[in-house]
Amino acid sequence: MGVLQDKVAIVTGGAKGIGESTALLFAKEGAKVVVSDIDEENGKNVVEAIKENGGEAIFLKSDASKAEDHEELVKKTVGTYGKLDIAINNAGIGGPLSKTAEYPIDGWNNVINLNLNGVFYGTRYQIAEMLKNGGGSIVNIASILGQVGTANSPAYVAAKHGVVGLTKTAAIEYAKEGIRVNSVGPGYIKTPLLNALDDDTLEMLKGMHPIGRLGKPEEVAEIILWLASDKASFVTGNYYAVDGGYLSQ
Repeated sequence: MGVLQDKVAIVTGGAKGIGESTALLFAKEGAKVVVSDIDEENGKNVVEAIKENGGEAIFLKSDASKAEDHEELVKKTVGTYGKLDIAINNAGIGGPLSKTAEYPIDGWNNVINLNLNGVFYGTRYQIAEMLKNGGGSIVNIASILGQVGTANSPAYVAAKHGVVGLTKTAAIEYAKEGIRVNSVGPGYIKTPLLNALDDDTLEMLKGMHPIGRLGKPEEVAEIILWLASDKASFVTGNYYAVDGGYLSQ
C-alpha cells in the first residue's frame, strides 16, 4: 500500500517536468491524481501513462493564471472523486530576461499572473474545499529564487519570493484546521523550461551548483511526495530547497 493510498490530489502544470514526475509518483503511491495543464496533449499522455501502470487519474484542462479555472478545477475534482486531500501548485513560466528598468510590462504581468496570482488562486479554492473534510496538504512550488535574487529576472524572483510568503501565511492561518501548507524551492532542474538555453549556458548553470549538475524532476517529486504525505504530519509553513547546494554558497 502506497503512502498516498486513496488520497485525491491535484497537480497543476502536470503535463511535463516536475509536475509530470510528481503526478506519476503520486499515482504509484496510490493517489487518485487530477493532472491539470493548458497542454492537453501532454497532459493526457501523463494520464495514459498512469493508467497503463495501474493507477487512477484524469486530465482537466485549466489555465492556472485564472481564478475561475482554479475554482472549476476543484469542483470537477470533487465531482469526480468526492474530495480533495492534496494540491500541488506547480504551474509556472520563466518569463523574459531583462534588467528591471527595461523589463517589458506585459512580461511582468504574465509572470506574476501565473507564478504568484495562480498559486494564490489555487491555494484559496483548495483550502476552502479541504476545510470540508478536516484537513489536507498543499505544496507550492517556489524556487531557489524565492530566497535569493538573480540579474535579469525581476518578475520571476518577485513571484517566487511571494509564493514563499504566501505559503507561510496560509500555513499559520489554517494549521489548527489540519491543513498543512509548505513550499519547495528547486534549483535549476532539467525540465522543458531550460530547453531554450544553449550548451554554454547550461554548463554555466551546472557549475553554480556545488553538486556539479542540474537536478532531475524526479528528485524534486520525492520531497513533494513526503510533504504531501502523513509522514510530514508535523511539518507546515516551511520552505525546502532541492538545489544541489546552491543556497549554501
